[in-house]
Amino acid sequence: MVAQQKVPKPPYITPEAYLERERKAETKSEYYAGVVVAMAGASPEHAALVFDLSMLLGMQLRGGSCQGFNNDLRVRVPACNAYFYPDVVIVCDEPKYELSAGLRSLLNPTLIIEALSPSTEMVDRQEKFDCYWTLESLKTYVLVSQDRPRIEIYTRQGSGSWLLEVANGLDAVVRLDAVDCELKLSDVYTRVSFPAGSEEADSPSEDGGVEG
Repeated sequence: MVAQQKVPKPPYITPEAYLERERKAETKSEYYAGVVVAMAGASPEHAALVFDLSMLLGMQLRGGSCQGFNNDLRVRVPACNAYFYPDVVIVCDEPKYELSAGLRSLLNPTLIIEALSPSTEMVDRQEKFDCYWTLESLKTYVLVSQDRPRIEIYTRQGSGSWLLEVANGLDAVVRLDAVDCELKLSDVYTRVSFPAGSEEADSPSEDGGVEG
């Protein structure tokens, strides 16, 4: 019988120690329940997708009551003892911040967008969403696929559950009522090249429910 080696757990780091480290660091890291997770550099496709999303939404938000931020803004999720850097954040109320270690972290996002990549998709769908929906201010969570024209929109319902809508194909249009914006997938993916055959959507739209 071969003895199995136990993988040591990462040492617990306090939120204060993480923020102090983040304040001095040259690259960003996220924080989840005492563990610091380094953020890998994004691929050109991911960076282009996030840039275009920010640009398209920023043009529509101009002059309104909501304001958008890129992925340099850190979001604090107290219920999960976490700090994340979403790809796009929109706030429609007066922004509220946690101030610690000389850094400000947003507490009340209205809408969060994550552009999916192979290395982060499962975390964006599971751990992060489980954390994000504990934020009472959050009305909409959006997942944008990178390898095909597909956007998933989770909208908070009055009952505490979440309604899922899926937009497939370059002809689809996404409506984001919480921030009074819309996205044409043909505009979102204008600089993204897809693998052969992925442009064809299985269906134009899907609806479903997610319990909160």
